[in-house]
Amino acid sequence: MFEIPFGPYASRRCDGISRRHMFRLGSTGLFGALSLPQLLRANEAAQGPEASSRSRAKATSCIFIFLEGGPPQQDMWDPKPEAPAEIRGAFQTIATRTPGVFFSEHCRKSAEITDKFTVVRSHSHTDNGHSTGYYYLMTGHKPTFPDGEHPIPTNTVFPSLGSYVSKELGSNGKVPAYVNLPHPMSAGGSGFLGAEFSPFVIEADPSEPDFEVKDLGRVQGLSDSRVALRQRLLSGLEQGRQRIGRAAAMSTYYAKANTLMNSPEARKAFQIQAEPVTVRENYGMTQIGQCALLARRMVEAGCRFVGLDAPGWDVHFNCFPSLANDLIPPADRAFAALINDLEERGLLDSTLVVMMGEMGRTPRVNAQAGRDHWSMAQSIIFAGGGVKPGQIIGATDAQAAAPLSDPVSVADVLRTIHTLLGIDSTKEYPDPLGRPVPIVNGGNVIPGLIA
Repeated sequence: MFEIPFGPYASRRCDGISRRHMFRLGSTGLFGALSLPQLLRANEAAQGPEASSRSRAKATSCIFIFLEGGPPQQDMWDPKPEAPAEIRGAFQTIATRTPGVFFSEHCRKSAEITDKFTVVRSHSHTDNGHSTGYYYLMTGHKPTFPDGEHPIPTNTVFPSLGSYVSKELGSNGKVPAYVNLPHPMSAGGSGFLGAEFSPFVIEADPSEPDFEVKDLGRVQGLSDSRVALRQRLLSGLEQGRQRIGRAAAMSTYYAKANTLMNSPEARKAFQIQAEPVTVRENYGMTQIGQCALLARRMVEAGCRFVGLDAPGWDVHFNCFPSLANDLIPPADRAFAALINDLEERGLLDSTLVVMMGEMGRTPRVNAQAGRDHWSMAQSIIFAGGGVKPGQIIGATDAQAAAPLSDPVSVADVLRTIHTLLGIDSTKEYPDPLGRPVPIVNGGNVIPGLIA
């Protein structure tokens, strides 16, 4: 069952959703009775004749870091030092490794490696809601529901970005093709593609000392002999039975699920405790830091799309202490450590890293010393996986309120990500009524971003 943690420690977004999303998923199948057998079936289903055309793409996987709530563009990667105080905010600007490019003083780690990523400063759309904006960005479709509290996932019809990647690419190893951590992404569901393309959710905080992935653990109290006995019983029931269609497929994949649960390679991938202390500390012993490190381990093990949801960015009141102490430095450190680590391991060229939120924040600081919702201007970071690094693409006006050049839409972002991964984003799938739905509807690859 679901547990909803009300109380003084359940910090929330302005639409009432807890920063921890108020859900405990475990193995309850929230994403449509998702199971390890279905995930395994999806891994094989994605392999097909189009694989050869994907070989031209550099990126074979994507780590998608979602700063849920809306990171403030002017307080991070698009500062306006010449603007009045009520626009520029409380932070100073610092020079970066790239001549003429400046960041906020709290983005020090990323400022040192601007030659390894590109900032798109001109992303813009018109949805100022949290759940609705999240839905729009993950699916490419405008929501039909009002903003506010909604079940997770919100996208019961249209598939999410991660689900399409799972469908098209499948896993490249012993781990699922599509993973969410440290909880389900709001609009990360598989929609009409089916539950087998839903994310495997790691519903735990890898920065906690007792972190473990419960779905890979054995039921408490079951000895090796009892597990073996159950497998023999299942095998005996299967013998002599002719199964067809879904029954035959599920019979095969239940057996493979048992293999996954007992796979040393899969279990090793989730054991973040095996990382050297120096590596863990480099990422930061924070939720976002350790999630970024675990994401790297997932990619190493063959995962195609890791959706990392980092909540807490909806700061309407007295925002600057929170940004300076709790939000920007941990995210900055985690991102820089991830990029450097991927590069050192020879994985950056094959791993696309994207960091963004569902919106930016208002140019003007409000009367409560915070910033409100503002979807008309936002910065996005792209790195690795075929991205041409060391650039600033697009620009906003003097208040960071709207694009002045090279505006980038939601469809542009989605089409670019799919293209970098070697996925034909014009490909169509039938919706529940049989109507053809393209993976991405409209949009263009962001000019100048791909190397």
